[in-house]
Amino acid sequence: MQNFVYRITCNFPKDELYGLSSQIRRSATSIGSNIAEGCGRRGDTELSRFLQIAAGSASELEYQLLLAHDLDFMSDSQYRQVSEEVTGVKRMLASLMQKVRSRIADAKA
Repeated sequence: MQNFVYRITCNFPKDELYGLSSQIRRSATSIGSNIAEGCGRRGDTELSRFLQIAAGSASELEYQLLLAHDLDFMSDSQYRQVSEEVTGVKRMLASLMQKVRSRIADAKA
């Protein structure tokens, strides 16, 4: 997904380089970065917190892509493709968060 996001934003208007293009790229990068950071921390509680942050970044990316599409910065097919990928990432994150929360609950029991 991140590669696709970078390719799409290369075609955005140049005056968006430090605006929406940059925000979209940061949001897309933040998802993986927060997952990695959470995995590098101690324990499931911290992992869960970073997974929540990653999910927030995915929601932020979802909105920014919708805005870019509404501004005609990307085609309908590009928007559909990247939107489907973000939705898939959000589903995977939700599933992983549920499993981590279950492990936390089991450890407390």
